[in-house]
This record gives sequence, C-alpha cells and structure tokens, in this order.
Amino acid sequence: MIQRPILYLLDGSSYIYRAFFALPHLSSASGLPTNATLGFTNMLLKILKDKRPEYMAVIFDAKGPTFRHELYQSYKITRPPMPYNLSSQIPYIKEVVEGLNIPMLEVEGYEADDIIATICKEMENREYRVIIITGDKDLLQLVSKNVTLWDSMKNKIVGLHEVRERFGIEPHQIPDIMGLTGDSIDNVPGIPGIGEKTAIRLIKEFQSIENLVDNIDRIPKEKLKVNLRRYKDQALLSKRLVTLNPDVPVVCHLKHFKVKSPDRAKLRRLFKELEFTRLLKEIEPDESQDSLNFK
Repeated sequence: MIQRPILYLLDGSSYIYRAFFALPHLSSASGLPTNATLGFTNMLLKILKDKRPEYMAVIFDAKGPTFRHELYQSYKITRPPMPYNLSSQIPYIKEVVEGLNIPMLEVEGYEADDIIATICKEMENREYRVIIITGDKDLLQLVSKNVTLWDSMKNKIVGLHEVRERFGIEPHQIPDIMGLTGDSIDNVPGIPGIGEKTAIRLIKEFQSIENLVDNIDRIPKEKLKVNLRRYKDQALLSKRLVTLNPDVPVVCHLKHFKVKSPDRAKLRRLFKELEFTRLLKEIEPDESQDSLNFK
C-alpha cells in the first residue's frame, strides 16, 4: 500500500498566545520580552523531533480587518488589544520559523483558520492526510477522514469519531451549533438563551440553522420559538461568521510545504540575541548527531 503524504499545519497565531501565557515573564538583558518566543520555539522543536514532518507549514493571522468585519462591525470587538510584551515578540517568532526553514503563510484580509481551511480542501482533493496542530475549537469543522486535529500541548487527537461522539453531529455542522450558541470570545452573538445542549438537540433534529428557521413552528417550547423568530437573522449571520472560508487566494501545492534543513547561522545569531543559552548549545554542530537536521 502506498503511504499517503502527511501535511502538518500549525495554527501559529493561537500557539503564540498559548506560549505567552504558559510561561512567566522572561526578558533578555536588554529588556526584550522573550517568554512567548522561547515557549513557541520549544514547542516547534519538539514537534520536529517527535514527528519529523516531511511537509509542514506555520499559519499566522495577518494584521488588519477581515471579511468578517465587513459582515459584522462588532466582530472580535470585545477582545483586548494584544499586549506589547507579546506583540514585540512576534517578529522574533517568525524569524525562528524562517530559521528552521518551515514554510510560513499569512494572507491579508483573512484569518489563519481560513488559510488552513483552504489548504485542507486542496489536500483532501488529492487524498493527502492533514494534521492540524491547534487547540482552537473553530477548526473542528474541518475534521474529516483525512483531516485530524492534534493539540500537541495536551497530546490530544480529535478525528471524526471524537467529533461524532462529543456532539452527535458531523463536523460540517459545527458552524450551525456555534451559530446558535454564539461565541463570546469573538463576539459572535448567536441566539440569547441557547446553550450548547439545546443547540445540539436542535441541529440533530433539523440538520442546519436554515432548516430550523424554515420550521420554527415545529418547536414545542413557546419561549424558544419566540427567541428563534426574533433572532433568526442573527443566528444566520453568526453561522456565516464562524464558517471558515476555504477559498483564500494562496498556493496549496504540497511541494511548497517541504521542510528543509535549518539555517543554523540564522538561528545562532537569533538565539544569541535572545539569550537562549540552552537552545544555542542544541544547534551547535555535533559530528555524532544532528539534532535539528532531520533530512
């Protein structure tokens, strides 16, 4: 049996935040914050060592508004601005990715999740396997027979079985659930008073928000019926906001995601500036072993 290629897609934007909050404040002698960079680098190196991916990409959110802000001006408005101690580290984190020679993508006007959705669609068309490295529930809608989610920090894998067991629905119906419940983190409104259990029950019965809206009269509970009538447009908008766009203008050929040998000189300069003493030792040439150059 021919083994299908596996493409690892790292949700870089979410992992930056996780790295920042996972470690206490650290800084170089010059006062440069380094905790997120160190945490992200350690996480990335562990993935490279444990999985030795032949194909991989790190995906980031681009700065500025997206098409979702055009749909709903209040989208993500409740999120606090990124703290300076984190934003100042992002250029260094991207330099680490460049130094490791891992392909990196971000597209103006789109979120990292949309880029990941686009790549997944293309890889699925070719029957390639995709492992999305993330802890973000928004990406559950991409799970399929060829696409799984892997939270490397918790070593938790989510595939079709896990989604069906957890929600009792198919992954493509996750946006319907979220359209009803809303998402307080991203300020997606949903329908007031509908929690996850009620949303799952409704989508199990009606299959989609659109079909639910067309059959509101079949709802036995009067209060729920009134809420659905009052906020049906809000629910449909919310579903659009949480549904990932698989048509981002981005190159999706597998060959573009080939992991190459790391640029040791670049990493050495960078780690010296950041004062990552242990990592400096790790990238020093060693004739007996090469801890970074897997190829």
